[in-house]
Amino acid sequence: MEKATTIGLDLAKSVFQVHGIDAAGGVVLRRKLRRAELLEFFAALPAALVGMEACGGAHYWARELTRLGHTVRLMPPVYVKPYVKRGKTDAADAEAICEAVTRPTMRFVPAKTEAQQASLVELKVRDMLVRQRTQTINALRSHLAEYGIVAAQGRKLSELIAVVRDDDDTRLPGLAREALGELVGQLEALEQRIARLDSRMVRHAREDEVARRLASIPGIGAIGATALATLVPDPHGFASARHFAAWLGLTPKPHSSGGKERLGRISKQGNSMLRRLLVLGATSRLRHAKRSPDAADWATRLLTRRPFKVAAVALANKMARVAWALLVRGGTYNTAATAA
Repeated sequence: MEKATTIGLDLAKSVFQVHGIDAAGGVVLRRKLRRAELLEFFAALPAALVGMEACGGAHYWARELTRLGHTVRLMPPVYVKPYVKRGKTDAADAEAICEAVTRPTMRFVPAKTEAQQASLVELKVRDMLVRQRTQTINALRSHLAEYGIVAAQGRKLSELIAVVRDDDDTRLPGLAREALGELVGQLEALEQRIARLDSRMVRHAREDEVARRLASIPGIGAIGATALATLVPDPHGFASARHFAAWLGLTPKPHSSGGKERLGRISKQGNSMLRRLLVLGATSRLRHAKRSPDAADWATRLLTRRPFKVAAVALANKMARVAWALLVRGGTYNTAATAA
């Protein structure tokens, strides 16, 4: 056990599997540990390279094992899977992790700090509340449509809410009115919670130096800047801005063989929340460009030769590359320098 130089740790809720090898690659450690035993076990080990999959709880354990003197590397599970030789067991997974972490071309996930994880929790809670708001709105619309009551698209539901709360409106039975009143109350509560989160995130973005610089990019607001600062803790891990945009899934997915280049739709790999925020910001910029055609910038020229959604993804790609440049080199967005 004391000779283990590389350890693969398969994480779980209660039972963890450990697989260790020495400098020559020989197996010297196979052990199953309960959750309460894990830190005590690693505290007794000499400093080693510990590999883990970037899954639930991985960042917490990475911080704890780093404090004990170990070198921790997190890897995307999809990159570890090919090293599983046969079957699916915790022991086989730990062995695969141990082998994958030693590969020279393996891509690693930077461990997040507690503050970065706290910001990520805030982002995910807001994202969940927004989804619940959308579900509530759709439910309200569909139930009222059963009685022939419809309203224009969008989240302006004042007309529908007025119908639910108007006791004199005979189009809606009393029993249905009482039930839909619960949806209206839930919708208003969600609006208040989202507004509170938005105000806190704007305040935090103003206090954070990195988020303030990212927010200087047109199309990136406080929420997008916070997401970039939180979800990209190590921008130097990307060789270039093009690699960063590809990591976000904003580049065409290649399927080439025999010397023939075949590019499909965007890959949609990487973090879906960050990609969605960038595309929404790009969409907002393009809508503004359509209203102001006199502003002869890159986005306006792109709209003249490409469909709107294609242009939105292309602009999101450019915004991602600008954001990477600010994260790596510092400074703020310069309109004159990027107008070409």
